[in-house]
Amino acid sequence: MISRDTIPTSFLPLDSASPVEWRIEPGLTEYETALATMEARAEAIRAGTAPEMVWLVEHPPLYTAGTSARLEDLVEPERFPVYDAGRGGEYTYHGPGQRVAYIMIDLKRRRPDVRAFIAALEEWIIRSLARFNVKGERREDRVGVWVVRPDRPPLPGGLPAEDKIAAIGIRLRRWVSFHGISVNVEPDLSHFEGIVPCGIKGYGVTSLVDLGLPVTMTDFDVALKASFEEVFGPSIQSD
Repeated sequence: MISRDTIPTSFLPLDSASPVEWRIEPGLTEYETALATMEARAEAIRAGTAPEMVWLVEHPPLYTAGTSARLEDLVEPERFPVYDAGRGGEYTYHGPGQRVAYIMIDLKRRRPDVRAFIAALEEWIIRSLARFNVKGERREDRVGVWVVRPDRPPLPGGLPAEDKIAAIGIRLRRWVSFHGISVNVEPDLSHFEGIVPCGIKGYGVTSLVDLGLPVTMTDFDVALKASFEEVFGPSIQSD
């Protein structure tokens, strides 16, 4: 199997079409609203009637189930609402203080390669974290972005402890993507206890603030946009 570390992570467009629309949604966005908006925008992108878009939101506390979710990983089913997301992956948590970035782009404009797209999303997150001197890392056996925690007791076998700081869950329909990434800026980390995040046991979750960095959502949005343009190309912020 080809390592994602060896896949070129540039996902720049092959044409000079309009830049990606960059939209920041104020307040908390209901999950049903997000699903309907993504579906409509992805269809418009396929039809050529709307530009590609990155949509930044925060959700009220909730759990989402991907297509590979296992019921036994929903530890506290009554804690928060649970939604069938329709994306790849297993259970994940969304809530205030977590930046969710839904990315709706046409892979045929760039590279119709799912593994390369995942590697590009990881690279986007890693570069964004690096702007705050946080070393995010990918793992071949675990999707998402991880940080080593030398301040924590080691794992069995003496391996250093690791916490997940960002999750990835996407869906493609005729090569147009929707869903996307989530990065923990300052969520309530205890809310992750109601699930086995992404079906992965034995590891913790962390956030930028948990790592001792007083990063605001606005600070992180600036880093996200700059890193996105390095990996995916120009964007233009909309009102």
